[in-house]
Amino acid sequence: MMSQSAKPKAVVLLSGGLDSATVLTIAAQQYDCIAVSFDYHQRHASELNAARRLAQRYASEHRVIHLDAGVLAGSALTDHTIKVPEQSEEGIPVTYVPARNTVFLAHALVVAEVADANDIFIGVNAVDYSGYPDCRPEFIEAFQAMANLATRAAVEGAQVRIHAPLITLSKADIIRRGVELGLDFGLTVSCYQADEQGRACGVCDSCRFRRAGFEQAGVADPTRYQRR
Repeated sequence: MMSQSAKPKAVVLLSGGLDSATVLTIAAQQYDCIAVSFDYHQRHASELNAARRLAQRYASEHRVIHLDAGVLAGSALTDHTIKVPEQSEEGIPVTYVPARNTVFLAHALVVAEVADANDIFIGVNAVDYSGYPDCRPEFIEAFQAMANLATRAAVEGAQVRIHAPLITLSKADIIRRGVELGLDFGLTVSCYQADEQGRACGVCDSCRFRRAGFEQAGVADPTRYQRR
């Protein structure tokens, strides 16, 4: 088995949620992972706390990048005056964070180039998701094309690869994949409005997709829910 130091490096975007945790465990099979998380003044710190726990287990390094308040504004996830919806909305919901994955991938690209890593992993999904435009295959393909035009490493022959291994999977299939890899989903937090203990609200879009995924996968749901 290849030692951790002998593995090629990869940068993995890690929110602490179910999808990004699964991607980290996938990447860790073949890569020495640098996990990158963001403090962007989101509603709660529970996801970041989960990311730290996951990185300790699956990554050799964990970086938390702090963005100024207001950089990723205009969303129910960053503005406490905007209510997180408790039922599905038509069109792109208010939980969409403008340009979030563009910003995250841009930072990951910097980390990757400095670390001599050619591979970046992201847990976007275009099946069981809320309709965010930056979760589509077209976006990932476009960013990869841009990255290979914009970096010295790529111009000199080290092509950047953006991996989105979950992009065409259902939530149930993602959970099954995580189970196969031995991922403890109890370490993850997906809720848009989790409390300080990391307990989920059970009613936001993210909670609904997560709960349905466990039911469809036939896997016991380890999520801790708030009493409502």
